[in-house]
Amino acid sequence: MAKDGAGGGPDWNGLLKWSLAHGSDGTNPPRALSEEDRKWFMEAMQANTIDVVGRMKEIAQVMKTPNDVLQSHGVTPENIEDMLDELQEHVESIDMANDLHSIGGLDPLLGYLKNSHAGIRAKAAEVVSTVVQNNPKSQQLVMESNGLEPLLTNFRSDPSTTARTKALGAISSLIRNNQSGLAAFRLGNGHAALKDALGSDDARLQRKALHLTQYLLNNKADRNVAAEIGLPNQLIHLASSDDSGVREAALGGLLELARDKTPAASNALPDQDKLKDVLKSRIEGISAMDADDLQAAREERQLVDSLWKECYGEPSSLREKGLVVLPGEDAPQQPPPDVAGKMFEPPLRSWAAPRPAPAEDSDSGSGKKDPPLLLGP
Repeated sequence: MAKDGAGGGPDWNGLLKWSLAHGSDGTNPPRALSEEDRKWFMEAMQANTIDVVGRMKEIAQVMKTPNDVLQSHGVTPENIEDMLDELQEHVESIDMANDLHSIGGLDPLLGYLKNSHAGIRAKAAEVVSTVVQNNPKSQQLVMESNGLEPLLTNFRSDPSTTARTKALGAISSLIRNNQSGLAAFRLGNGHAALKDALGSDDARLQRKALHLTQYLLNNKADRNVAAEIGLPNQLIHLASSDDSGVREAALGGLLELARDKTPAASNALPDQDKLKDVLKSRIEGISAMDADDLQAAREERQLVDSLWKECYGEPSSLREKGLVVLPGEDAPQQPPPDVAGKMFEPPLRSWAAPRPAPAEDSDSGSGKKDPPLLLGP
């Protein structure tokens, strides 16, 4: 049996054939392994086994290395971004995410948020977002390391829109279900930064800002701040955006405000005439859609109808036209789809994450290179 594949790596085809030949279908006893077969099998498996903690320690060491030393060894910003891509894969595991601090990798990662290269700042924020998603322990560690401060700085004023957007994504993951993070966000004038992002001309940044805004509007204190700085009027304006994702998120935020029936919320939606005009315009636009566009606009259809009913006490004309629930569709859930909530769900952890009760008041390339590691003398 050949011990290596054609490229010198593990012979996976050979391993499969060997496994089938030495396996048991339950009718015959398995064959005993010879010492040579056992040795080859273990070498083949170990050749494709990665010591994740060891790799994370190596990456942490590189992150601690001064930039001038990295440059003198030929390390480029692109190499660092590739390395951060790898780190992000490792910290998808909540255990590895929590280990990042203990192996000395969290502080240098947060330091990369201040790197002179926009791509590194953006990628570092993306890794931070993965580390803290649905992870109270790592949220606390990042807060204790003052990680929110550089994220807020980048969100407010980074010249790179991508870096701003990634910083906002990390902030969203850090303060979600995290009271200390939410309090620090308020003290850091985060609402004003959100308002500024909503006024940008970048749809992706607007969507991210709207998703966080909708989450915050679940909280009475944040609803009050939103009203004071004029966020409701911005939401009304964005509900007529050309971008469907922006429209849906804006409508979701408006629906949160409309559902607040407390006396203090009576002026949450001050420009009712403008809102009604926007909703009528969206009803006309939806009514003119073809079948494919109607299918794609399912969430918007439900949000427009629910918002109309909350504001004006009657179903919208979409319901009369049979456009809220199309033939073959299930009836909409009550409440309508949580547009913002989906954006905060991590790819691998949502199934295991604790769900705290609500308080009173969600780009990598496929061809990655091995990052250079400066571990020798």
